[in-house]
Amino acid sequence: MLTPAMLATVIASDMVNLVLPSIGAEFGASEAELAWVVTGFLLMFSVGIPFYGRISDRVSLRRLFAFALVTYAAGSLLCALAPDLLVLVLGRIVMGIGAAAIPVLSIIAVTRLMPEDKRGMGIGVVSSATGIGTAAGPAVGGGIGQFLGWPALFWLMLVVALVLLPAALRVLPGEPPAGAGRFDLPGGILLGLGAGLVLFGITQAQVAGLAAPSSWVSLVVAVVAVALFGWRTVRVAQPFVPPALFTNRVYRAAVVVAFLAMIVNLGGLVFVPLLVVDVNGISPGAGALVMIPAGVAVALVSPLIGRLADRIGTRPLVLTGLAAIGLFALFLSTFAGGTSVIPAGAGILGLSVGFIFVMTPIISAAASALPADQVGVGLGILQGAQFLGAGTGPALFGVLVTARQQSGSGAINPLYPGHEGAAFSDTFLAMAVVVVLALIVAFRMRTAAAPAATPSRDADKVH
Repeated sequence: MLTPAMLATVIASDMVNLVLPSIGAEFGASEAELAWVVTGFLLMFSVGIPFYGRISDRVSLRRLFAFALVTYAAGSLLCALAPDLLVLVLGRIVMGIGAAAIPVLSIIAVTRLMPEDKRGMGIGVVSSATGIGTAAGPAVGGGIGQFLGWPALFWLMLVVALVLLPAALRVLPGEPPAGAGRFDLPGGILLGLGAGLVLFGITQAQVAGLAAPSSWVSLVVAVVAVALFGWRTVRVAQPFVPPALFTNRVYRAAVVVAFLAMIVNLGGLVFVPLLVVDVNGISPGAGALVMIPAGVAVALVSPLIGRLADRIGTRPLVLTGLAAIGLFALFLSTFAGGTSVIPAGAGILGLSVGFIFVMTPIISAAASALPADQVGVGLGILQGAQFLGAGTGPALFGVLVTARQQSGSGAINPLYPGHEGAAFSDTFLAMAVVVVLALIVAFRMRTAAAPAATPSRDADKVH
């Protein structure tokens, strides 16, 4: 049940991209207006993940998952029946509110329901849906949208949510966690506001430029919100995020590595298809096909990585995965953009598999390093950081590609043989630099015993 729910969430985030022109033609909307069909979903997703993680420490997984699926279904119905763009965007916002629960609650369910020695395998199986959804999202959106019309996509998501609801009510535990404290709603609002405005500001910087008020004002308000969140965290008795989380070295490293790795992963998933369309001159549909081997490989490898994490621990796998991401980013910087699309497909395949080597063990390590009463909020923050990286990476690299294309200069990488794709070569080279930063952080992770189920202040452990 968890894997299909995760699959539906990933598909929902990507499926509308290829049908935006059809939606725009029907509603007479501009590109900037159409962007809200994607941005509305993503904003609610980024704001909602930490909330669901924190609430899971005091509300049963069954009730939360059921609420999420019902909300997701309501948003899908609203989108399917939307008479204009405003209603469609509203429906996508409601879908995002429901969808935000699925990734974090799925991982929390695995950590609570499976024995610790099989936790990595469970996380790997659930995470495999990410690879399948990444590959299937554009194909589902493009295929169904072309033959049945874009509303059919949302009718499909409605049916999926309603089918999953009885399974969630049957298999997930209905008992709330024991010993839950008070819920710091103002702190949660400040954190969500900061995360959402950072993502919105970066997105607007890519579309309208950093000088646009919608960009810099959003980023300034985000900084203020995060500062107020930090001020409140150290002054209230039971803050939204316990400060003890970040005294844990393993957890702290996991959050930073997840953020940096996701910047590179989503950057690759966005700019490899753009590369083969813009430089190799193939169609968008064929560009989506280049990504399918990577998605299939992730789906096949994820459960195996989970088993390895249970056997040999986190740090070796994370370092191996980061090294692979860096090497394949360099490979893309050197060879992609030539006469063949094969290097692009091989590069994104290696980069995606390396990412799974990182994320599956990182999530398992974070869950093992935290006391039981902090796992929910801890995984919520971790996945919130991961998703923030997903929004940040494409926007920042998009600014870099645009700047390098406007300069008209050659690639920084001396091994890159061409000139036309120099901007993409430089972008993949920048991704490799980000990976180096992640490697430096990951080297600080050390193996130690698991924590007790109490809020220990020195739980510098990884399993």
